[in-house]
Amino acid sequence: MGAKTSKKQSTKLKTVSNSEPSAEELKKLYRDMLLMRRFEEKAGQLYGMGLIGGFCHLYIGQEAVVAGAYAAQEPQDTVITAYRNHGHILVSGIDPKEVMAELTGRAGGCSRGKGGSMHMFSIENGFYGGHGIVGAQISIGTGLGFAHKYKEDNGVCLAYMGDGAADQGQVLESYNMAALWKLPVLYIVENNQYSMGTSTKRHAAGEFYKRGEPYGIPGEQVDGMDVFAVKDAVSKALAHIRSGKGPYILEMMTYRYRGHSMSDPAKYRTKDEVSEFKDKRDPITQVKSMLLDGLASEDEIKAIDKEIKAIVNEAAEFSKTSPEPEAEELWTDILVAVDE
Repeated sequence: MGAKTSKKQSTKLKTVSNSEPSAEELKKLYRDMLLMRRFEEKAGQLYGMGLIGGFCHLYIGQEAVVAGAYAAQEPQDTVITAYRNHGHILVSGIDPKEVMAELTGRAGGCSRGKGGSMHMFSIENGFYGGHGIVGAQISIGTGLGFAHKYKEDNGVCLAYMGDGAADQGQVLESYNMAALWKLPVLYIVENNQYSMGTSTKRHAAGEFYKRGEPYGIPGEQVDGMDVFAVKDAVSKALAHIRSGKGPYILEMMTYRYRGHSMSDPAKYRTKDEVSEFKDKRDPITQVKSMLLDGLASEDEIKAIDKEIKAIVNEAAEFSKTSPEPEAEELWTDILVAVDE
């Protein structure tokens, strides 16, 4: 059965959408992606000032993946991802002030300053982290899919991973379980082409969207720099999953402009390679051009830019002035063994 259907289940790179988005949809997507971009730029500044400790992995360049996927989600859906998670939690509806305060380790943060950059949480908004162990979120995301099926709430877990995590053994174990039980999970591989400093060409055999073929899981490779291609592919995948057919894999071909983390000078890439994406394939520039092609004026675009700048500046100021957590906070949200 699997050998006969595997070739049909995987398709080639899906590029720009044929649908005609409305002006309001374009403005929403532009605003969401611009918020992520400006937020991350400000986070980079705060890190350079020593206000953010530990690791900090910026999402600059990959904004179309999260913005497009979120536009296709339903309220009952859940999201889980790895440590490059600022963009994912920002679009979930949480206040940017809480996200930035979490970066600076303050009590006003979404995890009360205890999670930092890599371990954010907002279950109220359907966001289950932010996980620092490479690939671990996929096992948890598969469990979230099981919870959706058990509760019969028609929800789907969107479980994100990077191209490095996609090589982890627990990912394939999760594929097997999800396929066996037809769990409602959409696995999204954000292939930004470098696992830390190692090109995918040097560590990954084959293509990630085909990794589910032995289990009968369909997959697609999508232009992750095109927010509309992302939205269309996610919409199709979610419809497949909600119909009870089990999991789906989407490989988003995207690109990060910065290093793996703030400590990475990214010397393993040429300037020409980075410029090719920035100058010709930037997802925000694409949507801005569409808006200016008769759907919005320069003044409207400037108003959105000004609004986002104010939101990010306010978030940065809050992250500096919010108090640090009290010492007692060390004893909350932990499992304690009690002797009887």
